[in-house]
Amino acid sequence: MRRILSILLENEPGSLSRIVGLFSQRAYNIDSLTVGTTADNTLSRITITTHGDDRVVEQITKQVNKLVDVLKIIDLTEVPHIERELLLVKVFAKDEATRAAVTRIADVYQGSIIDMGKQSYTLQLLSNAERLESFLDMLRHESDIIELVRSGAVGIGRGDKALKG
Repeated sequence: MRRILSILLENEPGSLSRIVGLFSQRAYNIDSLTVGTTADNTLSRITITTHGDDRVVEQITKQVNKLVDVLKIIDLTEVPHIERELLLVKVFAKDEATRAAVTRIADVYQGSIIDMGKQSYTLQLLSNAERLESFLDMLRHESDIIELVRSGAVGIGRGDKALKG
């Protein structure tokens, strides 16, 4: 099962490498990882997507909590949350029919064309992972994908509660 872990930790050199090292040492795979400072510049927030059953995620959580720099970790998949990921994709747009089809798909998914070449379009879409996959499937039916890059998921719990130290 796909899991999204949100980790609040001190913004210190080496903090990220200790968390990634923990995953590596225990042979846990990280599907995506995003990190940035919070409203408090002394704290960082890491969002990790991984796969595992309840036992694996519980083990990961316990191990991460033992790290000195970590203030809090939550499994966002267990609480109501909002998740977003950025996708940039470059596709061939060699003729008018392909350009029109790619433009329609971008419009339906509320994406945008951010660059045009003589034979290519670069599009962006900000959404959850499932919607990004659907968008890519539709694009693949209409055009060849030249290149794509994804940011990895970021997530935040819904409502008034916050992940604070």
